[in-house]
Amino acid sequence: FPFPYTPYRIQEQFMEALYGALEAGRVGIFESPTGTVRRRGRAAALGAGGRDGLPPQQARLGSADTAGQPDWVTAFVQKKEERDMVDRLKEEQIRRKKREDHLEKIRHNVHLKYAAKRKRCEEDEAKHLLQLSKEALSQGAGEGALDQLDHNEEELILAEYESDDEKKVVSGLEEDDDDLEEEHVTKIYYCSRTHSQLSQFVREVQKSPFGKDTRLVALGSRQNLCVNEEVRRLSALQLINDRCMEMQKNKHEKKSNEENEEKRRRVSRPVCPFYSYEQMQFLRDEVLVEVQDIEQLVSLGRKTKACPYYGSRFAIPAAQLVVLPYQMLLHEPTRNAAGIKLKDQVVIIDEAHNLIDTITCIHSAEVSGSQLCCAHSQLSQYMERYRKRLKAKNLMYIKQILYLLEQFVAMLGGNVNQNPGCQAVSQTGTVLKSINDFLFQSQTDNINLFKVQRYCEKSLISRKLFGFVERYGGPASAVKTNKENQKLSGLQNFLLTLQQASDKEGTPPSPVEAEHDQLRTASPLMQIEGFLSALTNANQDGRVILNRQGTVGQSSLKFLLLNPAVHFAKVVEECRAVIIAGGTMQPVADFREQLLCCAGVDPARIVEFSCGHVIPPENILPIILCSGPSNQQLEFTYQTRDLPQMMDETGRILCNLCNVIPGGVVCFFPSYEYEKQVYGHWENSGLLSRLATKKKIFQEPKKANQVEQVLVEYAKCIQRCSQTGQMTGALLLSVVGGKMSEGINFSDDLGRCVIMVGMPYPNIRSPELQEKMTWLDKTMPRAAGQAPSRVLIENLCMKAVNQSIGRAIRHQKDFASVLLLDHRYTRPSIFNKLPQWIRERTQVKSAFGSAFAELRK
Repeated sequence: FPFPYTPYRIQEQFMEALYGALEAGRVGIFESPTGTVRRRGRAAALGAGGRDGLPPQQARLGSADTAGQPDWVTAFVQKKEERDMVDRLKEEQIRRKKREDHLEKIRHNVHLKYAAKRKRCEEDEAKHLLQLSKEALSQGAGEGALDQLDHNEEELILAEYESDDEKKVVSGLEEDDDDLEEEHVTKIYYCSRTHSQLSQFVREVQKSPFGKDTRLVALGSRQNLCVNEEVRRLSALQLINDRCMEMQKNKHEKKSNEENEEKRRRVSRPVCPFYSYEQMQFLRDEVLVEVQDIEQLVSLGRKTKACPYYGSRFAIPAAQLVVLPYQMLLHEPTRNAAGIKLKDQVVIIDEAHNLIDTITCIHSAEVSGSQLCCAHSQLSQYMERYRKRLKAKNLMYIKQILYLLEQFVAMLGGNVNQNPGCQAVSQTGTVLKSINDFLFQSQTDNINLFKVQRYCEKSLISRKLFGFVERYGGPASAVKTNKENQKLSGLQNFLLTLQQASDKEGTPPSPVEAEHDQLRTASPLMQIEGFLSALTNANQDGRVILNRQGTVGQSSLKFLLLNPAVHFAKVVEECRAVIIAGGTMQPVADFREQLLCCAGVDPARIVEFSCGHVIPPENILPIILCSGPSNQQLEFTYQTRDLPQMMDETGRILCNLCNVIPGGVVCFFPSYEYEKQVYGHWENSGLLSRLATKKKIFQEPKKANQVEQVLVEYAKCIQRCSQTGQMTGALLLSVVGGKMSEGINFSDDLGRCVIMVGMPYPNIRSPELQEKMTWLDKTMPRAAGQAPSRVLIENLCMKAVNQSIGRAIRHQKDFASVLLLDHRYTRPSIFNKLPQWIRERTQVKSAFGSAFAELRK
């Protein structure tokens, strides 16, 4: 494996194992602590998956069963195999030559015919849809129908809709798709959690020996890739998506209206100057010739006046390496919209420790009573305004959606025609139902949700409704006539009362919260579409949670996905190889059983690899501490952790540690509430002021926008203390699963000791968790005598612990101590879930004295 640095032996082992898994078409779970291996592993992946060619299993001679046959038969069979192999290789060589020629043309910026053809077809389709829309307008309301509407309202009318069973809308694109389809070469799809992680990976590729020859494309959301300042200013992702689509449509309409001078003078709607097909093709060519990360792609888009969001998608077929965020790969509709094809390709999911939760989150959906009532009001107003101009099929589906909204609000104990903020809920609490029971009890089981979902997708009704509300919904909207004012005042008043109700409920919202509120009231149907889509899951794979709180507006319906494997199955079925990788993947049983085996992966295809850390053994001191300085046993259960003596003992341990440990100490608590409780107790007992003489105390903020500031102050304090020597450093009180427990790097003096107070078990009283536990006990086999639900609870706890303690020791020369304060960590089922490199160096200390002596050393 060519690489700019000499690898450690464990890195070579990792690369060999990874390469082997890709070659053999396996599904691998790979674990490597930060600062050791994954950078080198990526190089191995580039070597294995980045070649244009046959999958390895096709590139080897078959072993025909010739045992016991005469020599001449064996020789004949071998000769035939060799001839077949030569033929296959010749065909592959021809295909590869074609691809190289194609890329050579790209390098000389020669535009291919298929691109122009696709462009023509897209324009024809847009013209056709516009024609349908105009026909819908002109029919049924006499000659003056168009003039009765404001000229900008045309775009708000739904085009005629044909459902699946009737004749399809004729589209130039559907006639000869094969002719337009560009061949997808063998490629690696590399995904990670955040755009910054993806950018870091792209920079590693640029530095590697593969940087010059690899055709890489980085994909992202419109929020990250849009270069149109007017659209970027909207900041909320859904609003950005909508404005982008609207501008594209305006561009097509502008072209179709070019001959009509009067119309052009009358209608002036914004179009995106960056959505130029020729410029986007040029950007695609540039991307394929030189590796660019997201930031470079955006600056290239600005320079070439081309849209990076669409330009990068055009580069997918010819790319060898596609870098993209989780959601784009794991959510099938998003995957299809981006033009991602997984057949026989390699997928690597990095930072995958939360993969199960991520898939569950992407496919779960929640809507509030306010949103349901608001959408009903908006859609009713829309239908009343355009009733005469909507075809029967549109009216039928709108009425079905209105009925669904009405029944869903009734399930929350409310009436859709009354203000949700003023309707008190009689029976509060949380109820879980199967999908079928929910549909039956809400009397919506006779509606075909698949058809309603398809209608929402194809008709773009939520987008039309958003435009309608944008035009008439707010107090600032300019509405032309008194008659229209009377018609629409109901909607305005409704939105206004919703706003006033939310203002009364508490403190003024932050800009981010205000933006989300704006999105929720402006476009509630978009949220509801997600919920309707979730209800099309199989009955056994999910549950509907009815959460009735205070008022109907505060109540909500939530779809909870119980079986994430159903949405991961297609990925592992289609791909040649899938690698799930992370710094702390323990406990891996979750991935193997809940995700892979449930997705139908043959256990023989699964390979696991976990490697140690590159640091020498003396650079880390993990200790499980069973009792404190006054011999108080450490057991932070819900029953005992609130006891004053337990909080006092924790404080005494920290006081002792802060006397001897230099630099930064990071102390993790199981929850924000418990951290606040302990902090208050220490403040009252005077223990906090004793602690503050040795280290300056910082608390993790609850708000994400304050994290950066706290971390900067924490780092500055440690740096100052190392120079002046009056104090020994800083103490950061953090929360497991909070802002500091993942993705933050406490290397060197920032994290000389990580302390875990108690065991962060999830709240087993949570209805969602209880339902998941019940589902697991019904569907999964018992493991080593333990019920699957018990295993789940322990796994969730230890995943959180492993993530938190992984914040320290970030490179080969780093050193730190790790203290686990609870005797229950010694239980084998818990202890064995610690990462191997920590487990094999852990010392169990029953008394504080011997632990303190080790730390002093």
